[in-house]
Amino acid sequence: MPLWLGMVPFAVAYAVTARAAGLSVLETQLMSVTVFAGASQFAAAGLFVSGANALGIIATTALLNARHVLYGLSLSRTLPLTRPQRVLAAQFLTDEAYGVAVVRGPQEPGGLSFAFLLGAELSLYFIWNLSTLVGALAGAVLPDPAALGVAVVFPLAFLGLLVPLLKDRLTVLVALASGLGAWGLSRVLPGGLVILLAGIGGALLGAFLSTRKQNTETPA
Repeated sequence: MPLWLGMVPFAVAYAVTARAAGLSVLETQLMSVTVFAGASQFAAAGLFVSGANALGIIATTALLNARHVLYGLSLSRTLPLTRPQRVLAAQFLTDEAYGVAVVRGPQEPGGLSFAFLLGAELSLYFIWNLSTLVGALAGAVLPDPAALGVAVVFPLAFLGLLVPLLKDRLTVLVALASGLGAWGLSRVLPGGLVILLAGIGGALLGAFLSTRKQNTETPA
């Protein structure tokens, strides 16, 4: 539910941006139906206005979504899927769905499953598209979501997912280092690449510290 509440203002803001960029209600909605990637949709709407070519739009959205490579690698280690299941799950995978899957999935009876992952993905997909439609149809009479301060819901929701994973000093250290690294990189790099680099850096740091801890605890 917190993720749903956080997704609504972003979807409405995207729809308002796309409509202002000259996209019709149908075009605005089709992008949410087929792309389903918030940052990429915002970027694409801006690029449409600037007259960018198709190659530029594709390259930009690919860069913004590069972090999904990490999500896919992570899920492939804990959730064996058939090829059709992988294709279907990949189409609807988002930051929020990945977070719910890795935190809440293992707590389900039988552990993380394809049904749980797809259920989380489709619930977010439905909310995103419904909110897009509302924004596209009534954006002109709605208040600016940013002015209401609702953007803080998303970071708080992700923080709520992160806290249960901080079980010892090592995980706290890796989380702090990754957060600080992401903050520093965000000063100079686009969001998608920041998450990718911070994720790789955090994973390498965690692997290094875990290996060193195991070697220290192993009797000679």
